[in-house]
Amino acid sequence: MQDGSRRSTQQEKTIEDWLPINASRNAKWWYSAFHNVTAMVGSGVLGLPYAMSELGWGAGVTVLILSWVITLYKLWQMVEMHEMVPGKRFDRYHELGQHTLGERLGLWIVVPQQLVVEVGLSIVYMLTYFIMIFASVHLVLSQLPNFNSISGVSLAAAVMSLSYSTIAWGASVDKGKSADVDYALRATKTTGKVFGFLGALGTVAFAYAGHNVVLEIQATIPSTPEKPSKKAMWKGVVVAYIVVAVCYFPVSIVGYWAFGNQVDDDILITLNRPKWLIALANMMVVVHVIGSYQVYAMPVFDMIETVLVKKLRFTPGLTLPLTMFVAITFPFFGGLLSFFGGFAFAPTTYYLPCIIWLAIYKPKRFSLSWFINWICIVIGVLLMLLSPIGGLRDIILKAKTYKFYQ
Repeated sequence: MQDGSRRSTQQEKTIEDWLPINASRNAKWWYSAFHNVTAMVGSGVLGLPYAMSELGWGAGVTVLILSWVITLYKLWQMVEMHEMVPGKRFDRYHELGQHTLGERLGLWIVVPQQLVVEVGLSIVYMLTYFIMIFASVHLVLSQLPNFNSISGVSLAAAVMSLSYSTIAWGASVDKGKSADVDYALRATKTTGKVFGFLGALGTVAFAYAGHNVVLEIQATIPSTPEKPSKKAMWKGVVVAYIVVAVCYFPVSIVGYWAFGNQVDDDILITLNRPKWLIALANMMVVVHVIGSYQVYAMPVFDMIETVLVKKLRFTPGLTLPLTMFVAITFPFFGGLLSFFGGFAFAPTTYYLPCIIWLAIYKPKRFSLSWFINWICIVIGVLLMLLSPIGGLRDIILKAKTYKFYQ
């Protein structure tokens, strides 16, 4: 009986070591930096000037700064909670949820939200001018076995995100303020202003979506009692968030300064010229989203393989065809940003880490930590409930004149 139990335990360990998330634990701190940049600074940064046009100067700058501060705090919480139980690592978001909320409840609360985020982001990133080519590339890259095996792709993606962001705001500075620039809110009617404001909040939330894979990234870093993984991970996160600020704030502020409420939901479309530079930036976007797609798809592959390999001894891959089909069917970039940003990313980024933190650490009622976490929870819940409305309205309005598969 003991031999059988030992063989079963060894077999389970072999499967665990094979799964994509924890197959390799030799990542350096800078792996964390460029994985987090790749996960965070996506093509959503190109929609931030448009969000500014829906918010205006005051609200726009305030929302950007608050989102940066709040989400950095959320990342710190996730990094700290990765090894909060001595001798155990929570390598996946749902494992942290299960520890806090119970095996079944934690699984059913976290996994659907995380899947919506990761599959949703994969759908949005599939929205390039060459969807079929993009999908074909991923048919190859999706065969890579684990996070560390995509480190080269992720590094290239991180460099590209910084590069095309710089092109976006640099070209805007070079072009200068438009002669007829108008900083009034994009919508003229109250209804439009309200829906626009809500949609903009979702777009900003979409831009700060790296929390869904932070535990999975940290799982690749070695850890000992003397050098816990959180030290290296946090160093990478800080570097990544400096890059986030360097990308987000200039693009948002300079893009809105140059074009006002006439900016498109993708600032590269508004810039248009010089054509060679915009074409280069778009190619950089494609390279970046190839890497970012893999960062978000890897945990999905891990979830699929965890269930199917352990129970059915079968390893299918349905995620790529699904995201390709949805992206081709509904290519509404701006609307999808705001819809997914509010509906899916707000829970896993803004308030779920706070709920878990309160449940585990139980800060004293009315203490600073207690207040900060409850404020973040309220903001996150409001964001989840309200911002998808604006994105859904934008999708509906554009769908009225859109012909499928044209």
